[in-house]
Amino acid sequence: MIKTAVIIAGGSSQRLRPLTDNKPKTLVEVKGKPILYWIIQWLKKHQIEHVVIGVAYKKEMIYDYMNANRNFGLKVDFSEHTVEGGTAQGFKLAIKRFVNDEDFLAMNGDELTNLDIGKLYEAHKKNNAIVTLASAPFHCRFSVLKIGDEGKIVGFERDMRLHNAPVHIGINMFNKRILDHIPDTGGIEELVFKKLAEDNNGAYAYMLPENESWMSINTQKDLEEATTHMTNWLTIS
Repeated sequence: MIKTAVIIAGGSSQRLRPLTDNKPKTLVEVKGKPILYWIIQWLKKHQIEHVVIGVAYKKEMIYDYMNANRNFGLKVDFSEHTVEGGTAQGFKLAIKRFVNDEDFLAMNGDELTNLDIGKLYEAHKKNNAIVTLASAPFHCRFSVLKIGDEGKIVGFERDMRLHNAPVHIGINMFNKRILDHIPDTGGIEELVFKKLAEDNNGAYAYMLPENESWMSINTQKDLEEATTHMTNWLTIS
């Protein structure tokens, strides 16, 4: 059973401005609650007891929010890093300072999901993985053309989910061996996950089943879609 989760909530989120001019992205609201609220409720549903939050941009606001809510009944540690240090620095410092578990959840602070953490962990342990990346079919929001002979268009399809093009959803299961592979600064996906995959060295994927959903909040368009079109799974009380 996984008991610890590391959440990186340190970026300045240029693409969500002006909403992030005066607050970190993880405190931007979806359905009247901060993104961080929804993440924590999801973690609690899966019996997570210890949360490490990697903070940088507007970090005092995250401290205040968590303290005002008495840390939601969880053990909470804050790990400070720099915006310039990126996700590699954020994860590396958070893990070294506060994580003692052999395996633990590690994620970006802008993901909304109802992923079953227990099933992700089972897949991770089965493979003795260094990292297991939660994945989902690419959601193509453009019109996909069906083209027949001589270029004739025979159909349109919108909002397709391309199962042959899985994308990483920013949620992972880490084994502590990953510390040997994380540099001091930079982007963890490019510098760690990609390299582990290229070296055939302990990187695996876990595909969300059909009954699980996910959304990353990167732009105001994402925020509008999450607010108006999220399905009933984002109703944790």
